[in-house]
Amino acid sequence: MGTTASTAQQTVSASTPFEGLQDGSTMDGRHSLSVHSFQTASLPNSKAKSIIPNKVAPVVITYNCKEEFQIHDELLKAHYTLGRLSDSTPEHYLVQGRYFLVRDVAEKTDVLGTQQSCGAPNFRQVRGGAPVFGMGQPSLLGFRRVLQKLQKDGHRACIIFCVREEPVLFLRADEDFVPYTPRDKQSLHENLQGLGPGVQAERLELAMRKEIHDFAQLSENTYYVYHDTNDLRGEPHTVAVRGEDDVHVTEEVYKRPLFLWPTYRYHRLPLPEQGAPLEAQFDAFVSVLRETPSLLLLRDAHGPPPAFLFSCQTGVGRTNLGMVLGTLVLFHHSSTALRPESVPTKTKALAMEQLQVVQSFLHLVPQGRRMVEEVDRAIAACAELHDLKEVVLENQKELEGVRLESLAQGSGSQHGVRQRALWSLERYFYLILFNYYLHEQYPLAFALSFSRWLCAHPELYRLPMTLSSVEPVAPGDLIATGSLGVDDLISPDALSTVREMDVANFRRVPRMPIYGTAQPSAKALGSILAYLTDTRRKLRQVVWVSLREEAVLECDGHTHSLRWPGPPMAPHQLENLETQLKAHLSTPLPGAEGPQTRRFQTCLTMQEVFSQQRGACPGLTYHRIPVPDFCAPREEDFDRLLEALQAALAKDPGTGFVFSCLSGQGRTTTAMVVAVLVFWHIQGFPEVGEEELVSVPDAKFTKGEFEVVMKVVQLLPDGHRVKKEVDAALDTVSETMTPMHYHLREIIICTFRQARAARSEREARRLQLRSVQYLERYICLVLFNAYLHLEKAGSWQRPFSVWMREVAAKAGILVSTPSSTQGACGSAAVVAHVLLQVEVMASPNFSSQWQPQRHCKDDLIKGPFAEGVPVTWSTPQGGSASRDGESRGRQADHVQHSPPSSAPRMSSPPVVQWQPEEVGMLLSSFGKGGSPGTLIQGHLRNSPLLFPLPGVPSPLSLTHCSFCFEFSLSHIS
Repeated sequence: MGTTASTAQQTVSASTPFEGLQDGSTMDGRHSLSVHSFQTASLPNSKAKSIIPNKVAPVVITYNCKEEFQIHDELLKAHYTLGRLSDSTPEHYLVQGRYFLVRDVAEKTDVLGTQQSCGAPNFRQVRGGAPVFGMGQPSLLGFRRVLQKLQKDGHRACIIFCVREEPVLFLRADEDFVPYTPRDKQSLHENLQGLGPGVQAERLELAMRKEIHDFAQLSENTYYVYHDTNDLRGEPHTVAVRGEDDVHVTEEVYKRPLFLWPTYRYHRLPLPEQGAPLEAQFDAFVSVLRETPSLLLLRDAHGPPPAFLFSCQTGVGRTNLGMVLGTLVLFHHSSTALRPESVPTKTKALAMEQLQVVQSFLHLVPQGRRMVEEVDRAIAACAELHDLKEVVLENQKELEGVRLESLAQGSGSQHGVRQRALWSLERYFYLILFNYYLHEQYPLAFALSFSRWLCAHPELYRLPMTLSSVEPVAPGDLIATGSLGVDDLISPDALSTVREMDVANFRRVPRMPIYGTAQPSAKALGSILAYLTDTRRKLRQVVWVSLREEAVLECDGHTHSLRWPGPPMAPHQLENLETQLKAHLSTPLPGAEGPQTRRFQTCLTMQEVFSQQRGACPGLTYHRIPVPDFCAPREEDFDRLLEALQAALAKDPGTGFVFSCLSGQGRTTTAMVVAVLVFWHIQGFPEVGEEELVSVPDAKFTKGEFEVVMKVVQLLPDGHRVKKEVDAALDTVSETMTPMHYHLREIIICTFRQARAARSEREARRLQLRSVQYLERYICLVLFNAYLHLEKAGSWQRPFSVWMREVAAKAGILVSTPSSTQGACGSAAVVAHVLLQVEVMASPNFSSQWQPQRHCKDDLIKGPFAEGVPVTWSTPQGGSASRDGESRGRQADHVQHSPPSSAPRMSSPPVVQWQPEEVGMLLSSFGKGGSPGTLIQGHLRNSPLLFPLPGVPSPLSLTHCSFCFEFSLSHIS
């Protein structure tokens, strides 16, 4: 009969909207159309046997099956969305129910004037003769002319990359096909961004082409498009669409001409318009390189490398990024013909002191300066239309100017400028990282993908956190929305030591000069020092280590803390911030009538508090070692702790050590365990008795025998003894902690059980996250003890951070992909699985699941480094300090963040939405500020990455950059 229509009732609907395409769902409110809907319709043939609904129109089949035709009734047209740009323009059907088709490339975008001569706007080659080319979006015939030019110039092989992430359609114009892009009415000059996870531009283009064909059938084989949305006179234009062949998708335009050039290849490599590419996009680029033998340093490789051709809309931003990537690859391919030094550097050098992230990179990587210079030369070679270094510098200058204006006017208008500065700096830094990757992996024929290589370099994962510190922090900005939080409000005295020592939770490790305490005031500090130096203890030397990562001041006899919602600070930065805060708080209150009033009568920094005590205790030494709360210390934190311990014990073996944090629990306990281990390695280990039988539920977890821990133990030399020593140190430190119910090994499973019994999903997620953080802290202590054993012969000259990179990472500590779960989600991502009697699922490349949300134009927070929302600080009079339990009774030192005015539009599957209280807890853990939207989008591969796991209800996945463990938790099966 020429039709496959069924006689069953079907649904007549408009095409799937853009949002619905992400999860395969259908549009809400679709109308159902059945045979009964047409009982009153006037049919052209009275002998109709049946009316079979079709997607576009009902199919009418006459008696004897001799006739078949479709009725396009006005009733059906009502199911398609109509729209117009203005009252003077005609109404027409919209693609995906909301988008207008606009000509992709305007004439003014062709700055180089190569449209007519070469076939594409802004067609160019990099300086220095490298076969790397870039161009704007060509038409079908224009692309053929570009290929002819490359062939004429002697490039026998070429890899063509379309780096556009937005859908592009090509409509027939005489003998050519001209590109058009769907645009939203509210942003006619912006391309679609942030398509969401699982949404491919190619599939979206096919769906849109089908729609345009259907719309044209309803409009006499024509469809409306726009050439100039700035001037609507003469708009829209009609385009004839008689069949789907009159509309081409991007793949057809780029691939069909390649039949005449079989050595040319095409790839779609979507790159973001702003910021750095995702790790998954770097991996896609590397996979193309890996499949090109002439690019690899192989024995049987022969012939010149292929040319690279990158194309985006205008041929400027994303094309320039691709050209720099290609240039870096060719730098490594030929170390003689294409030396980086042969490319002249045209841009003036950036002030390196403005780029803290670059300075950190140079400090970490031995040949980092060479790698940065190679990137600078590659950028200079591709700078004919777009100089990324100049853009970074201009954005930095503009940000500083806007910031000064906003401070003078009291407004916060710097968000947009700040975002552009962060995006450009992010892109520049990831080019440096990619060049470092090439230095290590190009000689190995890319044995590791970029994402897995980056996981094996945890020190690099943490560097992007410093990107947000692009301008100095003003104390007035930090405390403009509230007051400093009083530590007494969130430091419960679980050990009842305030009455005797004037400080909460003061205790000692039995038979060792190692002490721990909550944050002391000046009065409490005097009491503790008098206690340590009395005739009974007789400590001549006392080393005090403050583990607070937040700025702390003593104001009128009470300690106050102020947490900066930004990247972690170095000790000298914290002390400088405290000095600035003191100066700010010491100034009279503005606008006060009569006598000038001050906020506090006395205000002292921690450095000043301890300096005042040196007269009464000459042997006092003060160290500031900021350690993140609720999670494992960073590798550098272990280095600083070990250095302080070694120096003091070398000077006086009888030195006493005091460690303090806000409450004297989490961070203090961890540092005390580190000190106990170092003491034992120097002075000898005590005899370890026989292992006690534990008759409690889940006894193996109480003993710390989590699967991920045991996998680490299996890899470490003499791993079981290393773990037992850590367990003994934990038992020793926690012997006096029983009233606080804080034992690191037991609190892991205890917190997880609390998560199971939580009454709300939000509370369960928070406790699950906390449990994983405790587990990571435990693993790091085991690794540190292994380091102490293996490096003891060299007196620990090699720092723990270097050992982790040079020894542990290469031995496989950072990479654990159990074969039992290798394909659980179709990925071999770098994971360390936490079982805790929980179903374990190997997650796909974590960054690929959350990063596509970064550049969604509808998001409240645009990009991965957006500045956090205002912070509400607690006040002594019953402010809004958030209280957070650490096991029982633990009140966490974190802040609340005001929720955003509107939530970002999330793609499906939905990402876990964190509440303001949870955001504060995460900020305390990872030292990175932001709103819930910021956390959902991620902090550029370094902070908690929260996303769903396929097939797991209410999941939670966390990746913390200290050791790049990725933990996945789901409900108890």
